[in-house]
Parts: sequence; C-alpha cells; structure tokens
Amino acid sequence: MSAALEARGLTRVLPGPQPTTLVADVDASFEPASFTVITGPSGSGKSSLLYLLGLLDPPTAGDVLVNGESTRMLGGEARALKRLSGFGFVFQFHFLLPELSVLDNVMLPMRQLGRLGADAMRTRACDLLGSLGMEGEARKIPGELSGGQRQRAAIGRALANDPQFVLADEPTGALDSKNGAAVFSIFRGLADEGRTVIVVTHDETLARAASRAIHIVDGRVA
Repeated sequence: MSAALEARGLTRVLPGPQPTTLVADVDASFEPASFTVITGPSGSGKSSLLYLLGLLDPPTAGDVLVNGESTRMLGGEARALKRLSGFGFVFQFHFLLPELSVLDNVMLPMRQLGRLGADAMRTRACDLLGSLGMEGEARKIPGELSGGQRQRAAIGRALANDPQFVLADEPTGALDSKNGAAVFSIFRGLADEGRTVIVVTHDETLARAASRAIHIVDGRVA
C-alpha cells in the first residue's frame, strides 16, 4: 500500500546566533487507515514533527509528500488550502472560541472552506456531534462543558471538512484517564474508517491503543 503521507529528510532548524535543531533528517511514512503515535521525552521534537507533517510549519530541509505529491514548493495560500481541506487538528487545549456555541465552533472550518451551503453545514455539524455523543450539547458554549466534552467538540471541529488526515498534539494531556481513554478510542475509530491518524502523546498506556509508534529523541527517529 502506498503512503498517504510521507516525510523525506524532514528537518527544521530555528535560526539565530546559536541555531536550534527541532527535527533532524526524519524519514517516515503513514499509510491510509492507520493510527500512529509519536512518543518521546519532553523537548524531543514530537510536536515539531507533527506540525511539519501537518503543513503548519515549513521545513528547513526535506519534504512532506501528500498522496505522493511534494509540498515543498507550495506557497502560503496553497499550503493553507491543503491544510483546510485535507487535515484536521486537535490540540491539548481545545481552542474552541468561547463566545460561540459548540455547533458554531464545529461549523467554523466549513465556513472557511466555503464549499457547503448554510443548511448543509449545519446538518453536517449536527451529524458529527451526534456521532461523538454530543448532540445534546450543540447549543451550549464551551464554558458549559466538561473537559472531555470540550475535547470531543474539538474533534468534531477537526472532522468538519471530512479530512483525510487527523493530527493531534497531546489531546489527552488535560484529561483524566477515563476521558483520555475515550478520546483515544475515538481516534482508533477514525483510523478504522479509513483516515490517517497521527497523535503525539507522552502517555505510554494510551499509546498502546495505536497500531504503530514512532519514538523521537533529540529530533530524530530513535
């Protein structure tokens, strides 16, 4: 099976009087319908690698291939469109807009992409929340939700544009063990549906729920 997402010689160095290497010459490939965790000690470059794979940060050297196509020469607008249409992101802190309802938060990426009408966006957002057990919370604002509910809402937002790739950075870091396990179960289900799921985690117990692990030390695959 050919890789859906591939890193080739991926490197990111922060410039300065003493340049800092965050990721160093990483080669990795991720197949469709796969669930991979990236593990490693604090400061090892896990999140930096995830941001490169998700086209959030540009590499200093190397390339990210999406379905076999290089992204190295993409301009800012083209990278942003590829992210918006093909990638969904979940972070440790949900980053839901506090003044908007859960439903409107989930609809935000759809509004940005602009491919659906208002009724279709609302229907899709409601369906996503229902699939996550959040149909009863759609009208609430994030401050009225529990931590686990807020992270489910954030996953719904990440899925808004039906992304091929779901990338998460320590998504259970602010949750208790029960809610953390529930979130990982959702990611497992997303991979079973055919998505390519990549999750950064420091929790070795939860990492066992994935089908594959990449261990990063000092910016390199160990």
